[in-house]
Amino acid sequence: MRLFVSEGAPGSLPVLAAAGRAQGRAELLISTVGPEECVVPFLTRPKVPVLQLDSGNYLFSTSAICRYFFLLSGWEQDDLTNQWLEWEATELQPVLSAALYYLVVQGKKGEDVLGPVRRALTHIDHSLSRRSCPFLAGETESLADIVLWGALYPLLQDPSYLPEELGALHSWFQTLSSQEPCQRAAETVLKQQGVLALRPYLQKQPQPSSLEGRLVSNEPEEEELATLSEEEIAVAVAAWEKGLESLPPLRPQQNPVLPVAGERNVLITSALPYVNNVPHLGNIIGCVLSADVFARYSRLRQWNTLYLCGTDEYGTATETKAMEEGLTPQEICDKYHVIHADIYRWFNISFDFFGRTTTPQQTKITQDIFQRLLARGFVLQDTVEQLRCEHCARFLADRFVEGVCPFCGYEEARGDQCDKCGKLINAIELKKPQCKVCRSCPVVKSSQHLFLDLPKLGTRVEEWLEKTLPGSDWTPNARFIIRSWLRDGLKPRCITRDLKWGTPVPLEGFEDKVFYVWFDATIGYLSITANYTDQWEKWWKNPEQVNLYQFMAKDNVPFHGIVFPSSALGAEDNYTLVSHLIATEYLNYEDGKFSKSRGVGVFGDMAQDTGIPADIWRFYLLYIRPEGQDSAFSWTDMLFKNNSELLNNLGNFINRAGMFVSKFFGGFVPEMVLTFDDQRLLTHVTLELQHYHQLLEKVRIRDALRSILTISRHGNQYIQVNEPWKRIKGGEADRQRAGTVTGLAVNIAALLSVMLHPYMPTVSATIQAQLQLPSPACSILPTNFLCTLPAGHQIGMVSPLFQKLENDQVESLKQRFSGGQAKASPKTAAGLTTAGPQQIQALTEEVTKQGNIVRELKAQKADKNQIAAEVAKLLDLKKQLALAEGKPLETPKGKKKK
Repeated sequence: MRLFVSEGAPGSLPVLAAAGRAQGRAELLISTVGPEECVVPFLTRPKVPVLQLDSGNYLFSTSAICRYFFLLSGWEQDDLTNQWLEWEATELQPVLSAALYYLVVQGKKGEDVLGPVRRALTHIDHSLSRRSCPFLAGETESLADIVLWGALYPLLQDPSYLPEELGALHSWFQTLSSQEPCQRAAETVLKQQGVLALRPYLQKQPQPSSLEGRLVSNEPEEEELATLSEEEIAVAVAAWEKGLESLPPLRPQQNPVLPVAGERNVLITSALPYVNNVPHLGNIIGCVLSADVFARYSRLRQWNTLYLCGTDEYGTATETKAMEEGLTPQEICDKYHVIHADIYRWFNISFDFFGRTTTPQQTKITQDIFQRLLARGFVLQDTVEQLRCEHCARFLADRFVEGVCPFCGYEEARGDQCDKCGKLINAIELKKPQCKVCRSCPVVKSSQHLFLDLPKLGTRVEEWLEKTLPGSDWTPNARFIIRSWLRDGLKPRCITRDLKWGTPVPLEGFEDKVFYVWFDATIGYLSITANYTDQWEKWWKNPEQVNLYQFMAKDNVPFHGIVFPSSALGAEDNYTLVSHLIATEYLNYEDGKFSKSRGVGVFGDMAQDTGIPADIWRFYLLYIRPEGQDSAFSWTDMLFKNNSELLNNLGNFINRAGMFVSKFFGGFVPEMVLTFDDQRLLTHVTLELQHYHQLLEKVRIRDALRSILTISRHGNQYIQVNEPWKRIKGGEADRQRAGTVTGLAVNIAALLSVMLHPYMPTVSATIQAQLQLPSPACSILPTNFLCTLPAGHQIGMVSPLFQKLENDQVESLKQRFSGGQAKASPKTAAGLTTAGPQQIQALTEEVTKQGNIVRELKAQKADKNQIAAEVAKLLDLKKQLALAEGKPLETPKGKKKK
């Protein structure tokens, strides 16, 4: 490996300190380069620090390089560290960059420098004090400590910028600064000059804008727009003028969707959710919602697209749930398959087919792949020591066992994997194991099992990966996980279990066993396709013509990137393998994890009862999608994003553009005479649209959403500067200018409606209906900004798109999903005793009866006072029912006072 650093570059500090900690773990050459030297061949601007890996790949994010060195030294990732890294990137760096610029380049001192960062320093101090730990993530130094220390050191090494009252921060900083790797890093980068060593580097950076009272905006600065070339503007204007006629013809609809020779055939899968659990928000964003955005985008590009998913129904988890609920495994599958399908339908997930794995096709395809592997010598037999519960008289499959994780000490680790550290576990390795059914202590006994000979298949997998990974869109975490598995050496993997609920093993002597769910669950994609069409092999045995995108959370990567490809390659039947493996990190809930049993967090079936539309949930989950590191759902942040980004930015612009057409021009798009400034805006929107395409083609879903919001900010600024509501009252020239501004603005709104479709399909359709957008423009997203609403086009009725989320509404929801409802006293806020099922049923019947009375009175046009009295009774009954069910009370709806 080769590490490139530069004297005076702040990012070199934490990187060198992290490298010092990992010394001796790998051969590392450190090279000092000039700040203007381009180290990474595919970057157009100089970038340091940079780590060139032995594979030839480059890491050029400071935190990514530090993470790599920490992982080399045996550090285990944890959620708290990831949260600190996100905070450092989004909250600390902007204010710290400003403070260093003021100090080093502008020569400011005192509060002018400390002011911007004081709040961030106080946050670190309070976190250290509250946890009573010497380091940010616990008792030992972590990646977060080194990254934050390296960022802060140039400023805090001057004691005048380390406030005395922040004792915990002071102690933390001194502890790290005294360590040898940190001392060597500081000497290398600052060269005894202190913070002034950063001056040559900082002088080349753009001046930070004022942070106080700063409005959140991505508006282009004048100099940014000035850099547009005449050619770029001419091309954008020419495309705009061609309008709808430049759109390609719509692809004819197929049923079933099958690959077409000569076209881009895109097969999309999202990880099959376990049928026995109701998915929470983290499950939804990690798999089905992310895949849905890409599927909708793919269709807008006119790519031949098939999006499939289904419930994973075999295995221990299903047997466990069946025992808990007193049902058969099949009854559990039938019940929860419907629950899953309803949740995804509410979230507007656009599956072409949503199937399940308990089908004859699953058995047939799984057994065929197994027989082919067996015939080619890729299946081994061996004796396995397993836990057996003598009380239940059965071998315990992994998920029937709980105990203490042998790696991290987590006390509720499962017998196959620890949810806290993520490591795979052999059940007999658990400390203090317990049978989940009867809670007795199982004993270790032997059983014969079958294994997939992964070491024998390793060369094939590595050759396939060498061909697949270059130029593909595998996410960095997926690449890292796969390389870690290969680096550690593949081991034979057991593919059978002592269960009854699963795909039968077609081999003599193994009739009482079934296939392990992680051998046949990934084969579920094939069987689900086979249930969709009997021509399934055109998708799954056609690697030359099919691009396979698979979406999942990072814990599923080994099974999709190693286990299934090994099985498919060993079967030697020309199977389609994953082209692009898209893995997210984890989504946490507020300060912890989702827990159905503790009532913590929002689960899919609960989101519908909050009164918040599905598209708002989609938007926020995609806005915080955990792409590079874990992220967290926050009610406060959701309120802020809804009210600022949706209501005040996007919704405000689209509503104003439409209202101006209705109010000033009778509902018809006015003539547009573009000035040079209009052409520049048009070009800038075109470039942002093309950036959106580039991001989504690389499946950078969260970043592409920012492009939509950036364009709407441009639109808002354009309207504010040109003030069409004033110009429409002026002379002929002013009225014409108002028409041009309104016409261009409503065309930007039309473009945004199509760009929004992958993210917020209902809102997208609402905008298109309000603007009466022509059908072809609704279904195709071009690469250029076109005039799709020409002069004379009549729009429909315009109305607001979004509603404000109120603080009390969100606080009520936050409390409801905090787990507090499980601990609440038996008295409700109204003093009623917590209701049982019979009381709830009785109240439900009363509400229905009273509702009928009200409807009959209204139908008879009875006296208003009589109706009002009965309505009051109905509302009181509904209130009692809501309290009995533990639901928040609805705010009465009424007309606003004028």
